[in-house]
Amino acid sequence: MKFDVVQPKKQLARVRSLLLTALVFACAFGAVNQATAQNIASPPTPTLITPPVGATAFLVGHALGTQGYVCLPTSEGSSDASWTVNQARPEATLFTTFFGQQVQIITHFLSPNTKPNKFAPSPVAFGNATWQSSFDTSKVWAQTQHAIQPSADIPSCPNTGSIACLLLQVIGADEGPTGGKFLTQTSFIQRLNTKGGSAPATGCSVASDVRKQALVPYSADYWFFRGGVE
Repeated sequence: MKFDVVQPKKQLARVRSLLLTALVFACAFGAVNQATAQNIASPPTPTLITPPVGATAFLVGHALGTQGYVCLPTSEGSSDASWTVNQARPEATLFTTFFGQQVQIITHFLSPNTKPNKFAPSPVAFGNATWQSSFDTSKVWAQTQHAIQPSADIPSCPNTGSIACLLLQVIGADEGPTGGKFLTQTSFIQRLNTKGGSAPATGCSVASDVRKQALVPYSADYWFFRGGVE
């Protein structure tokens, strides 16, 4: 009689893989939560995109994503067109390194701001840039306060020709469905070390190009700050 030992071995390997993933995830969750008890040294940045006095960094994530663009007329009735940032398509995943492994910590996307704070515009936009924790699903919405173009003379934003480096202020926050509050402490977000993501050089110049869309890959570091607001 022959016994099929291949399938049990596969199942055991799958279980081990799942257990290892769960362990790494749990350890990363503990490590990230530990960050809330201490401040992280943030890099020097130009004054325009530096958070106000009193704001301290508590988390940093390396993002991989795409910047969306849509081809639109340069003005009403114009036969010329140009690429415009598509506000409906910010997409990125933020990672941190733990024991040599890249662990997802945050998802970045666009969503309606359902819990606006006193800094939110009135009326609230149809959607705002959103960062949601991969651990407890708490999230924040933010809008750009200031932007600078990358330059080789700026160590925290050196990649000329890439998308802008930003200072964003949180305009809303919401707990996760089980009461998670990890990201709700955020007051400001910096986007630094951008690489790529700029509008395509071609493909959008005349009326026949209007409504074309493009997703351009980019990477960046996102720094999360708490405090610094009154």
